[in-house]
Amino acid sequence: MPAVDYPLEKLHTYEGRNPRPEDFDTYWERAIAEMKAVDPQIELRPSEFQVPYADCFDLYFTGVKGARIYAKYVRPKNVTEPHPAIVQFHGYSGNSGDWNDKLSYAALGYSFFSMDCRGQGGFSEDVGGTKGTTLRGHIVRGLDDHPDQLLFRDIFLDTAQLAGIAMSMPEVDPARVGAMGGSQGGALTIACAALEPRIKKLAPVYPFLSDYKRVWEMDLAKDAYQELKDFFRRHDPQHKREEEYFTKLGYIDIQNLANRIQGDVMMAVGLMDTVCPPSTQFAAYNKITANKKLEIFPDFGHEGLPGFNDLTFQFMMDL
Repeated sequence: MPAVDYPLEKLHTYEGRNPRPEDFDTYWERAIAEMKAVDPQIELRPSEFQVPYADCFDLYFTGVKGARIYAKYVRPKNVTEPHPAIVQFHGYSGNSGDWNDKLSYAALGYSFFSMDCRGQGGFSEDVGGTKGTTLRGHIVRGLDDHPDQLLFRDIFLDTAQLAGIAMSMPEVDPARVGAMGGSQGGALTIACAALEPRIKKLAPVYPFLSDYKRVWEMDLAKDAYQELKDFFRRHDPQHKREEEYFTKLGYIDIQNLANRIQGDVMMAVGLMDTVCPPSTQFAAYNKITANKKLEIFPDFGHEGLPGFNDLTFQFMMDL
């Protein structure tokens, strides 16, 4: 079989290359405390899109640093008992998408929340305030500032905050909440379940934002990771601060969060993926200590994986 990365045998034992900051755990405990201190000021507005069997809402809440975050919220009608819910996250630069692809879960009797990442293709705010470059990318946003100013720190916290809001809804059973998403959405699924460990099930697909140094060493700092190459070319052309920068990126490297997950995991990876290399995905998966299983697609890259949406639906049916 053609290969773009390590052999599968090595992938199953690969532990990642990117440095992990020494204060990683205290960093995220401090971040979670900041998130929990925020008054979310939740606002629900009936959406223009409606269907007979569910109520559709535009949901807004305040996240860390005062940004207003948007999510689509679909709530099934005529479900009297607290029921399961799903939180969903989208790919890099995208948005929460159309309403109709959330409705299968509403038909199942589940509530469904789909978040727009701050400053990307949807309605969530990016309040800015970072020192240093903001050119072409959220990974490098805040890289020349204090680690608390890394933009993906705040986006990770938004995912956990949305999950907590979903769990607080009277119609939702807080012990039966799942998370899902692909690419950036896969990374955010892992981050969400790590920072909100009550997530019961999660289905990340080829997760982004993992093992940045491995991406660099594979010469794959292109496509979704292009901003890494742009950053070094403009701001550290001789790589004199390479170790410092990769260590700082370690705060927002999902492989370092993966061992906090407590829910059941079903993850999908395509072994021909040159956008999010398989080894970077395995670096995160191999650190998950919770109950987990991996669905491997040997001939597929960063693209639709046939049948995995159906597998995910069945995986979530017994939340």
